[in-house]
Amino acid sequence: MNPYMVPSMDDLFGGAAPYYARYRPRHAGAAIERLATAFGPDATVLDLGCGPGTIAIPLARHVREVLAVDPDAGMLAEGERLAADVPNIRWIKGDSTALRALPPFGHVVMGRSFHWMDRRAVLADLDELLPPGGVVALAGPSRHDDSEEPWEPAMRRLREEFGVNTLTASDSYQATGEHHDDVLVTSPFRDLEVTCFTERLTYGVEEIVGLQLSYSYSTPARLGDRLAAFTEAARRELLALNPSGTWRLRTVTEVLLARRPVTEPPPRSPARTTPRS
Repeated sequence: MNPYMVPSMDDLFGGAAPYYARYRPRHAGAAIERLATAFGPDATVLDLGCGPGTIAIPLARHVREVLAVDPDAGMLAEGERLAADVPNIRWIKGDSTALRALPPFGHVVMGRSFHWMDRRAVLADLDELLPPGGVVALAGPSRHDDSEEPWEPAMRRLREEFGVNTLTASDSYQATGEHHDDVLVTSPFRDLEVTCFTERLTYGVEEIVGLQLSYSYSTPARLGDRLAAFTEAARRELLALNPSGTWRLRTVTEVLLARRPVTEPPPRSPARTTPRS
């Protein structure tokens, strides 16, 4: 693949699935429980842009069924492998443009996938498809935690050196300046509730190198035959930055629950709760 070409959604994460599953931070257990409480034990939940099941697999233990949908066959295969003992997940190849082709669902959750979609079009479709009381949930890094990982400047320079610069979705915050909750408060799902969950995680050199290979802009498919050179260079850069090879970071996961308002009050800012450690 030409490293300067922006891949299609079908191969956006080419070769990244095992790295995504192993090295992307897991959502805090309390965050999954918050989602489960909002959906209820009898729910069928659509995990849209499920990747390798980062949310779908732990959530499935709390609900009736999860429809795990992703355009990347590698992500689905990795998720199915990891969830061999979880019977109530259906792995489906699809994307946000074909929601009407999916089996019925009562709620939808999206992890780090919503920014790749035409957000307003997806919310309009969900307004037609979700039953009364249906929840649109987002789970991911908090928009109010703008801190950059201490290794990111070095890794960004390395990506630029290898010609695999950051990919930006056309409707993302980076492209439009509109955060997800800015979009949601002008949608049918304008009643917002946000809870934040704080964890402290430890990263080593191999975890950080693995993270790079899980990102859309530096997947194994984009690096091609330069993969080994990239990973070796990344290790050198990281150890030069921190010879101990260990970083301990505070991370904040935000769970945003969006519902249709019972009445029609003016749009309001999301209610926020104190981050939990």
